[in-house]
Amino acid sequence: MRVLLDECVDQRLAAEIQGHEVKTVPEMGWANFKNGQLLTLAQHIFDVFVTVDHNLQHQQNLSKFDIAVIVLRAPTNRLVDLKPLIPSLLRQLPTVLVGQATVIEH
Repeated sequence: MRVLLDECVDQRLAAEIQGHEVKTVPEMGWANFKNGQLLTLAQHIFDVFVTVDHNLQHQQNLSKFDIAVIVLRAPTNRLVDLKPLIPSLLRQLPTVLVGQATVIEH
């Protein structure tokens, strides 16, 4: 799968998502774009958008976008807190649904 990591996610997490093509928002040159703009751009290139922004699913009508969203819920967005979520993330990737958010937490 083609995965885009939000700029609020520690970029080092990309190396932990083995077996998938992973890019970050800054790598794509999309830093500082608002969520709606990001999703609009990302839906044409990526299959999944990974974020720690808990409000995204409430602020955007995700059904408008041709991309799945995964929200990581951890105590902080530091790598040490996000790494334990990677096994669940890898299990969920093949089954996430376009236009919907999947929440992964401890």
